[in-house]
Amino acid sequence: MLRTPKKIITAHRQSEGGGFIVRRPFPTNGLDMVDPFLLLDEMGPADYAPGKAVGAPDHPHRGFETVTYMLDGEFTHEDSAGHKGTLRPGDVQWMTAGAGVVHSELPSERIMKEGGRVHGFQLWVNLPARDKMIAPRYQEVSADSIPKAHSEDGKAHAAVIAGEALGVSAVIDTHTPIIYHDWTLQPGADVTTKVAGEINVFAYVFEGEALVGGEKLTEGQVAFLGEGDEVQLGAPADAAQPARLLLIGGKPLGEPVARYGPFVMNTPEEIVKAIRDFQAGKLGEIAR
Repeated sequence: MLRTPKKIITAHRQSEGGGFIVRRPFPTNGLDMVDPFLLLDEMGPADYAPGKAVGAPDHPHRGFETVTYMLDGEFTHEDSAGHKGTLRPGDVQWMTAGAGVVHSELPSERIMKEGGRVHGFQLWVNLPARDKMIAPRYQEVSADSIPKAHSEDGKAHAAVIAGEALGVSAVIDTHTPIIYHDWTLQPGADVTTKVAGEINVFAYVFEGEALVGGEKLTEGQVAFLGEGDEVQLGAPADAAQPARLLLIGGKPLGEPVARYGPFVMNTPEEIVKAIRDFQAGKLGEIAR
């Protein structure tokens, strides 16, 4: 059974972190989350002049996961647990904040000094109640290590960040069933990929025009898909350029959600404790 769009919305733009602009499909008015996903931000694309690049300085997290996927540019991250690294085009960082960390995400020193284009995504994934206070974990996967799936005619291919596509499985481990694919669809592409019937699925088009479940979506639109166990993706035969989209899905947790900025728990009392723990320094600080 093919899934078809049950709702299509257009992402809005807003400022985040130190002043960088994101295009945000959700949360938005009337759509707080797509269980188990709390937020999707498209960072840029932004072309910075030398000395003008901005990011997200030191900030805390508890109770969920952040998934950062770079398309262009470089971002350096570091945290209170001693992790530090640089994400380059095609790289993924899957950070499980769990009990909590203080985190920083900024353009690399090279981008800061020389300027350049920065483009990528950040997805927030809720953790089930049983995992809210687990130890923080990092999975960093380089572009070369992310499995790639291809249609038989070669007109559609996907970077398989999480889950499975066309028989190709991801290398990243997730706490609940999740798919995260970056599809490139050449004009005339028509491909069908299987998805578990139990998961919520959406497709976000970030370049060109794509066909999702038989409906055309343009850049900046997201389609939330109905029930089924397959998703059909394609691009119009007369398209002027390939289409790019993220296909993301996850098994809903069905649990109460209490959220306040960078803290996502199950009750208001847990949020208050997270704030107090952060203020007391229990989430640590970044050593520099």
